[in-house]
Amino acid sequence: MPPRPHRRTHLRAAITALALALAGLSPLALAPGTAATPPPPSSAAPDLGERVIVFDPSMPVAEIRERANAIWQQQVDAEMSEERWSLLFQPGTYGTAAEPLQIKVGYYTEVAGLGVSPSDTVINGKVEVYNRCLNDNGTSYCVALNNFWRSMSNLTIQVNGTGQDGCRASANFWATSQAASLRRVDVRGGNLSLMDYCTAGPQYASGGYLADSRTGLVINGSQQQWLTRNSEVGEWSNGVWNQVFAGTVGAPSEAGFPTPPYTTLDRTPISREKPYLHIGASGAWQVRVPAAQADSRGISWADGPTAGRDLPLSSFHVATPAQPASVLAKALDRGKNLLLTPGVYDVDRSLVIRRDDTVVLGMGQATLTAVGGATPVVVRHQAEGVVLAGITVDAGTELSPNLVHIQGQPGNKQKPRTITPSTTLNDVYLRVGGPHIGRADTSLRIDADDVLIDHAWVWRADHGVEGFTEGVAGDTDRWRTNIGRQGLVVDGDRVSATGLFVEHYQEFNTVWNGEDGHVVLYQNELPYDPPSQADWTRPDGTLGWSGYKVADDVLRHQLFGGGVYVFNRNKPSITTESGFEVPDRAGVRLHHVLTVNLEAGSIEHVVNDTGARVDSSAPGVPSYVVDYPAAG
Repeated sequence: MPPRPHRRTHLRAAITALALALAGLSPLALAPGTAATPPPPSSAAPDLGERVIVFDPSMPVAEIRERANAIWQQQVDAEMSEERWSLLFQPGTYGTAAEPLQIKVGYYTEVAGLGVSPSDTVINGKVEVYNRCLNDNGTSYCVALNNFWRSMSNLTIQVNGTGQDGCRASANFWATSQAASLRRVDVRGGNLSLMDYCTAGPQYASGGYLADSRTGLVINGSQQQWLTRNSEVGEWSNGVWNQVFAGTVGAPSEAGFPTPPYTTLDRTPISREKPYLHIGASGAWQVRVPAAQADSRGISWADGPTAGRDLPLSSFHVATPAQPASVLAKALDRGKNLLLTPGVYDVDRSLVIRRDDTVVLGMGQATLTAVGGATPVVVRHQAEGVVLAGITVDAGTELSPNLVHIQGQPGNKQKPRTITPSTTLNDVYLRVGGPHIGRADTSLRIDADDVLIDHAWVWRADHGVEGFTEGVAGDTDRWRTNIGRQGLVVDGDRVSATGLFVEHYQEFNTVWNGEDGHVVLYQNELPYDPPSQADWTRPDGTLGWSGYKVADDVLRHQLFGGGVYVFNRNKPSITTESGFEVPDRAGVRLHHVLTVNLEAGSIEHVVNDTGARVDSSAPGVPSYVVDYPAAG
């Protein structure tokens, strides 16, 4: 498969200097927290299939390490594979000071604790992601730009680098880009590094997400954009284009933006943490569904277990990839929730959610693939309090109208905002292309009011196993075969997003038609592959489609921290008029937005006709607009 081209060429000297400084960093100890609780009374683990591995503290460290390492070896380069894994750790302590448990996480792998709180499961060691070397048979071009589709959650890392070289000893490395979340993680006794400065020196990473977590020193390094939500950090080091914080204790000040490039909200207006499996006091396996919060700050588990409700596994249909979509659909019709065990599911009919408070929870990056032009997931307008979490939805080879459709109730525009979102999407990823040719007109359509998007990557693939010939000038394969007109269309009112990544679509990547939209961190790359300027020109003659479009008749909208990148690989002479396009009125406000060139193509303005042009004369150097309209 073709390697992903690097996204910027600036700051190499600065990052190299940073790496040299990092080598001398000492671990930053945190105040001791609650000790890990002993495991609850034993209960037989449910049958979740052979792709779910459950560890317990009585297992030898060497055995756990060997099993986890075998999966990592299989998955480290398996970017477009169908393999899926969930590694679950029962409550207790793993590893010792002398023999730490050090494991790495590859593609389509979930690592999670099974306690009620992160302190219930302690790993004395590390759970890490390093750079991936993409060229010359895996010996050069070592970056984190393609490190997608993995997660770590609900455990404590007592950083222990015993046996590792000096460069790695003081930090737990999580060098990832999109679709790789850290949730409910407590990092103690060492640093958390969001880039890998040890493999072939400091290298690139692009976009990531940390929520409901606590850590000491965070080494941001070469992460271009990153969201930290409802967390606690002891210190934050470095920033590239825009690092965004919401409801985070210890977040740096945004004063002086873009030097340093921080965007900071004291509180998160609406949040709802992702559901998670845990073993209850009786030993029964349950799913905790956290309650929604308004104007929240800090971690949800500071004073005890996260507030919410527990659902027994008996309330879920435990699905396997061998089951046809009709079986899953009938389970939903019977009032069951869905627990999708790891794997790839062929979905030839919509999974329709009609019941309030339904939970669809994926394990190990469970993936729903559209078959026959189906829309795999539909939430009907009457359903309230629905949660979709931990799922990837793929376009199939026949054109789907949508991949996920959150339907709305017509004529209900005056409904007041509620604390609990009508639908919450936690770690929901949508793809057009990549592992196979894909076609979907709009990936995510939201017609309902009061929806919360909490970390989504909506991606028309810029690389993959089919549909693109690397290095062929003017190649049109991908443009003609992998069809994705729009990534996200929002027609509902009071829709919020915390961590929204939408990339490479063939017209507007995001279209926001509803009122009172509120977005915290937006990352976009325009498509790499338009064959010509004519293909990238609107019917009215406007050059290109903006990465973020707020409809002309919208009265109120807010965006905090956004970036639109351009890398027109097929035709470097292509121009786009503006990165962001919004109506000029006081109620529509953008705060801390930028455009940047990544060596090919140009964008004339950041927002409408405001902001300097970016082009290949200064690759990697952003053009910023601090506030639009200008403050004061």
